[in-house]
This record gives sequence, structure tokens and C-alpha cells, in this order.
Amino acid sequence: MSALPKLRRGVDVFPSPTRDRPGIILRDPYRYSENTLLIPSVLVPILAALDGTHGLADLARVARIRTGGRLAIQDVETFLRALEQAGYLEGEAFEERRRDAHERFRHAEIREPVHAGSGYAETAAALSEELLSYRDGLGPEKPRDPDLLAIAAPHVSPFGGPQGYGAAYRRLGPEHRDRTFVILGTSHYGAPDRFGLTKKRWQTPLGLTRADEAFVDALATKAPEAVELEDYCHAIEHSIEFQVVFLQHAVAPDVKIVPILCGPFFCGPGQAPESRPPVEAFLRALAEVSQARGDELLFVLGIDLAHMGSRYGDALAANAETGSMLEVKKADHARLGRALSGDARGFFELAHSADDALKWCGTTPIYTFLRAAPAARGELLHYGQWNIDEESVVTYAGLEFSRR
Repeated sequence: MSALPKLRRGVDVFPSPTRDRPGIILRDPYRYSENTLLIPSVLVPILAALDGTHGLADLARVARIRTGGRLAIQDVETFLRALEQAGYLEGEAFEERRRDAHERFRHAEIREPVHAGSGYAETAAALSEELLSYRDGLGPEKPRDPDLLAIAAPHVSPFGGPQGYGAAYRRLGPEHRDRTFVILGTSHYGAPDRFGLTKKRWQTPLGLTRADEAFVDALATKAPEAVELEDYCHAIEHSIEFQVVFLQHAVAPDVKIVPILCGPFFCGPGQAPESRPPVEAFLRALAEVSQARGDELLFVLGIDLAHMGSRYGDALAANAETGSMLEVKKADHARLGRALSGDARGFFELAHSADDALKWCGTTPIYTFLRAAPAARGELLHYGQWNIDEESVVTYAGLEFSRR
């Protein structure tokens, strides 16, 4: 008896949001499949058995036992065909779908806005009004720093961390339109110890960016083993797309950018990221190229902080600014304090561990920036916590770094 294909790894699985249609939702964060599937509760046991070791007869037996005979083998076959056609089963059909997606992105001239209409408004007028509103309630703005090196803003949905975005991006203005912005974003789907680059121009409702191709070429030449050129993760990531939108609004629609996705560091306990030769080569290359460019550059970091609560595997429900989240706030501030003081090693010692209880989502971009700009010293502009659902919280911050 031959084994059936496995259910794909890396697929988002979460409970159905509607009580009258119980089950689970399957969604493909890689967008190899545009189909989001609602799997009824009666079929969920079949999904659990799709581990690459069971055949059709095994699944039919599971279905018969778990449903009291309501599902026949023909029903199981129909369900499996639907999963395969939607791109949720491993196998040659899926591999062809994946290869096609990567090739289309590699050869595309423009990176299209994939989160317009979901993460932010999809028309220029509505988007501009929306982004302006994120500065409400922040109080008087101090003069912009002529020694500015970088800002850091959230990458959570803008409506979830509005004042974090607003506090950071009001530190930029049209006077910065001649700069190149090096955007360091968290890579949620990229390989460890890899940095994803692209030379594409980015389209959003506000316009089309420019690409600093010479900067990208220099990094790829100096650290080839650490670089994924035309990284497919750029096709789906929000951590940089949100920053591009805010940059276009604050500075200029045709702002020049170098988008860099930072994968997680894979070093062991007590080791620095530079203990991995490819990472060491990339951090050195970024520092060298950045120093050579000098005042031409500004950095933007797209980062979130802690992820707490049931959505993220914690036993207890989390509520912003109350209970256990007050301790999380203290821990967040301790890590931010190390980063803002320019203490790259101390920051990494606090933030990096195999079982980081806070589940930070910005460690790699922050550390990468601190190594590229060791003279940077920062200031906390805003700190916030957002209940992404009733039992889960994401924390975020707006930061500013200068030469001090």
C-alpha cells in the first residue's frame, strides 16, 4: 500500500472564526496557493493522518471510525483531490507550482503591492489620509535631528500599531528625498543566516520606488554565501512593504531603497551571530558599504517585539498593559535599552535564545543595524501593546538612532 502525500509544512492553521461553520482554516502564507480553505470538523482527523506514512485505506478507516460511518472512501478521495488541486499537499504538482511562483517573481521588473486592501488602504487618497491619522495624539514634534542615522517602526498591521509608526515616520520628511533608505525587515519565512535582496522597484498606491542596484551588487559580491538574490520571500513579506508605504508618504513616492530581509540567526547559546562565517561576511560587507556611502544613507528597521498569548502557544490569555503583560513591558524595555545604547552584544545576549519566552520578532534587523552602524545611539519614541485578538498581544515600538 503506497503512502499518500503529506500535508505541506509551513501552512497557517487556525480555528474557524464562525461558530456555525466549525472546523479549521488553512491558509498559504507563501501564496503558492491563493485558496484559503475551511476544513469542516468532520474532515480534520484526515488532515492529522496526512503525515506521509498512511495510505488511502488508512484514511478511510480513520474517517469511518471518527464519523460513525458517515464518510465513505469516495468522500476521502474527493477531499484529497481538493487539497492537491488547491496546492496544500506535497508532491510534484506542488513543486511545479512553487517553481513557477519563484520564476515569475525572479523575472518580474516590479514588486507588486500584495497587502494593499488588507494591511492598508488601496487608493492613494485614502492611504494618505490613513497614514496622516497615525500621527494623531503624539504631541508636539521636536526638530528633526541632522545627525539622524535610522528609525525603527513596527511591522504589525499599521492599524494595530499606529502611534509606533507615526512616532517613527514623523522624524523623516521631504528633505530626505535624496537619501538611499536601507530597509532591514524581519524575514518570517526566510532561511536562517541568510539575507534576502532584490533589485526590483516597489509599486504601492502612492507610486513607484527606485532601486539602488549598486548597493545590492556590492553586498552580493562581498558576501555571496549569505545572500539570497531576488529572494522570493520579498514577494509575500509585509515587514518591508509597510515601511515602503510609510517612506513614500513621509519622504517621496519615488524614494530610493535597498530592501533587505533578515533571516533568523542560527548560532548556538553563548555564540555571536558572527561565529557563522556567512553572517560575519555579510555584517562586515554592510558596514563597509554603508561607511563608504556615509551621509547618503538612512536606515529603516521594520520590527515587532514580543508575541504573547494563546495565538502564540502560551497557556494563558494575554491582555495589553495588564497582568503578565506588565512584566513583558519591563523585559521589552530592558532589551530596547541595550539596543538604544549601542550595546549590540548585550542586546543579543538578552534577546537571542532557543526558547525566547517573549518570542521577539525584530532581533535580527536590530543586531544587523547595530553592527553596521556601531556609532548609533537611540531614543525610544513610543512603546505600545496591541491585542491582536482577545487572548493575544503583540508589542511594538518607534525608535530613532543618531550619531552620538
